[in-house]
Amino acid sequence: MSFVRTTPPRPVDVTAVFPELAPLARLAIRLHPRPGSPSVKDSSVGGPLLWPTGEPWPHCESGHLHVDTGFRESPTAVRLQRLLQFRRRPDVQPMLTPEEEALREQDAARLAERLAASSPAPAESPVPMLPVAQLYLRDVPLLRPPGQADLLQILWCPYEHEPDYKPATALFWRSAAEVGDVLAAPPEPYEADYPGYVPEPCLLAPEEITEYPNSLDLSPELQRMLEDWTRWQAAGADVDSSYAEYPLDFYSTHLGNAPGWKVGGWPPWGRTDPYPRYCSVCEARMVPLLTIASWEWDGDGGWVPQEDQAQAARSHWASQDPSQPTGVEVGSTDNMQIYVCPTSPEHPHTDLIQ
Repeated sequence: MSFVRTTPPRPVDVTAVFPELAPLARLAIRLHPRPGSPSVKDSSVGGPLLWPTGEPWPHCESGHLHVDTGFRESPTAVRLQRLLQFRRRPDVQPMLTPEEEALREQDAARLAERLAASSPAPAESPVPMLPVAQLYLRDVPLLRPPGQADLLQILWCPYEHEPDYKPATALFWRSAAEVGDVLAAPPEPYEADYPGYVPEPCLLAPEEITEYPNSLDLSPELQRMLEDWTRWQAAGADVDSSYAEYPLDFYSTHLGNAPGWKVGGWPPWGRTDPYPRYCSVCEARMVPLLTIASWEWDGDGGWVPQEDQAQAARSHWASQDPSQPTGVEVGSTDNMQIYVCPTSPEHPHTDLIQ
C-alpha cells in the first residue's frame, strides 16, 4: 500500500484492569479507506474490480422499492456533485472542467433517453450492481477464502430492498491469477436511491489491531464489572473522572470495538441488541467478515489515526470531512455488517444494518 494509518494506543490497557476480557480479544484489520485512484490490481473501496470479461456482471433482479425519495441520481451525477463540493471554498464558485461537463451532459442524456423509451423504468429491470469493496489476501490476511482464492469482491444494488430497507449485497471469491482479460467498462445502474449508496473510489491502508467486544456483546456479569468505578480506581487506570458515574461508557467509547471499515473483529451494535446469525446451509454460527461504515470515527476522535489528527481538527467544507472518505451512508449513518459461514465461505452470506 502507498500510505500508512496508525491507530493511537488505547488510553488504558483494559486487560490489565479487567483480565476477564483477555479471552475475548479478537484481531481486526481497519481498512482506512482514503480517496484515490485505485486500479483493478489494488485493494479498494468503490474502485474497479478485477472482473473477467467472460463472466456476466452481477445484476439485481429483486423487487425494488418505488418510493420517490427525491434523491435519485446516476452514480456519475453523484460523483460529479462530490467533485463540486470538494472544490467549494467560501470565496470561490466551484466549476467542472470541460471534460467533466461533457460527461455530465452525456450522462443526463443517457438517463433521459431511457426514461423516454418504452422499456421498463430503471428500477423495474435488472439493475447492474455497484462495486463496494475489493480485498486482496496479500493486503488483508485475516480473510479466510475458499480453496485457492485470494481475492474478495463485494457489490451491492443501489436501491433499497424490503423488509429491511437496505441495499442487497453480492459476494464473490476468486483467484486473481486465473483472471485473464479484464472487463474494461462494466455496466452501471441508471440511478441510485441515495448518494450514500455510491461509494467514492478509495485506496486502503490496512492496519491490524486487537479489539474487544462492543459492550452489548458482553455478559451481564462483565457489564456490571465494567460499571464498577472502584475497580477502575483500584487498578490505577487513567480514566477521566467525568466517567465516574458511567464507566461503561468509557469502555464503549475508547476500549471496545473500533469504528470504521474493517475486516473481522467484533461487530458494532446499537440499532438492536446482538443476536446470532446461522448459516442457511449448515447452521454454523456465522462470523463477521466486513463492516461497511458510514463514518471512520465519531466526534470524540479517540480512534482518529495519528496521521489524520491534524486534518481532523480543522473545519471542513461539504464532503471534505476526513471521517467520511468513502461517501457511503447506510441506514441512519449506521454500519452494514456482512457475515459469512466459518466452515465454508462459499455458503450464502448474510448482512444487516446496525
